[in-house]
Amino acid sequence: MYLHLRLKQYNMEAININDFNNYKITESEIINRIISGEKELFEILLRRNNQKLYRVIRGYINDIQEIEDIMQNTYIKAFEKLYQFKHKSEFSTWLIRIGINEALFRLKEKSKIFSINNQASNFDTNRILEIPDMTQLNAENKIIAHESKQLLEYLIDSLESKYKVVYIMKEVEGMKIKDISDCLNLSISNVKVRLHRAKNMLKEKFNKSTSQKEIFEFGNSRCDRITERVMTEIL
Repeated sequence: MYLHLRLKQYNMEAININDFNNYKITESEIINRIISGEKELFEILLRRNNQKLYRVIRGYINDIQEIEDIMQNTYIKAFEKLYQFKHKSEFSTWLIRIGINEALFRLKEKSKIFSINNQASNFDTNRILEIPDMTQLNAENKIIAHESKQLLEYLIDSLESKYKVVYIMKEVEGMKIKDISDCLNLSISNVKVRLHRAKNMLKEKFNKSTSQKEIFEFGNSRCDRITERVMTEIL
């Protein structure tokens, strides 16, 4: 869908909504044009930030329907207050702050509010549980990678929210420590501490979830497959 609203009058460039990641116009100009009346361009901001916003809110709330409700409320508030955006940070950082506030408000309503302001020391930035590129794997390895991904998601979900949200923002979304600090209103050192603790807890949980007796198993479909092949040969 191409937008041509007032293009001749203001000498503006038409934007392809469906090509939202490849347009030449800057984010600031898009925001200014939305404020000027081209509301349709807000779809670009939605599509560019949907995944990041979903993952951050997922750090607080697990229910998919609730997450989508919070995302909708976040976008509506962002749209209504877009004129307040000062362009001093990235739009996604500003949006995430709104999303976090919405998530915490939802938790407070449900009497599940928690503190996310504990302090500690020491940190490490080593990544853990790297998932291989599934596009390069054969069918069997794709299954293994998918199961690994599910295990990682399960382990991340088991973390306390104050650690989970930091881990998701840094390790999954690749956000900068400074941006995470701004979003959560935490010091940079506290963000690093929580990231370090999240990684350590994930390592511990991973080690507990897999025992030596469970690795390199040859059961289920593998067992069935080799059994069938052998029996086909000998019968």
